[in-house]
Amino acid sequence: MKNQSSPIAKEGIPFILLFSLVGDAFVWYGNNAALRGVGYFFFILTIFTIYFFRNPKRNIDGDARSVVAPADGRIIKAEEYDENDLLNAKAIKVSIFMNVFNVHINRVPVTGVAKKIKYHPGKFFNAEWDKASEHNERSMMLIETPSKALVLVVQIAGLIARRIVSYPTEGQKVEKGKRYGLIRFGSRLDVYLPPDSEITVKIGQKVKAGEVLGYLKHG
Repeated sequence: MKNQSSPIAKEGIPFILLFSLVGDAFVWYGNNAALRGVGYFFFILTIFTIYFFRNPKRNIDGDARSVVAPADGRIIKAEEYDENDLLNAKAIKVSIFMNVFNVHINRVPVTGVAKKIKYHPGKFFNAEWDKASEHNERSMMLIETPSKALVLVVQIAGLIARRIVSYPTEGQKVEKGKRYGLIRFGSRLDVYLPPDSEITVKIGQKVKAGEVLGYLKHG
């Protein structure tokens, strides 16, 4: 899978090059202050884009039972939920909301096999709203762990985000903490855990990708 070691996500390179080239053109060839000002704006946009697509290293918990956060952000949900798409069972849903200043590389929450991957086209409601989980554009990956536990992770586009990227294919082995995709310019990740899991985060808590969200009953 891509972006396992690059300091900047490769998906951001075209935007960075475009904005920097436009900035150069306006600054060096603009014949008045207004045009050069446009160039400086694109330089600022280039710096922000580099920041947005940054891809830092993270220390990943080695406990076989632990489930790690797939994204940086703020916990907005931690509740029981009837998941009727891929799990078709009761689960504990933990939702992480990402703002534009968070790292947007997404990481695999548990080690296992990607049993099912499903993409849903949809709306672009505010990702903090409850209906975003069911109505927004999203990409779902169902992972079966070595202990046969099923963990579902869902990338959800938001109000600004319009492009979900996910690397794994069905049947592929995935490893906890590895980068598996990103959402361009947004916005939310939902993780569905078995109902007997222990959740160690609270609503409102800020987390980073790779930090522990909770523990499965069996590793």
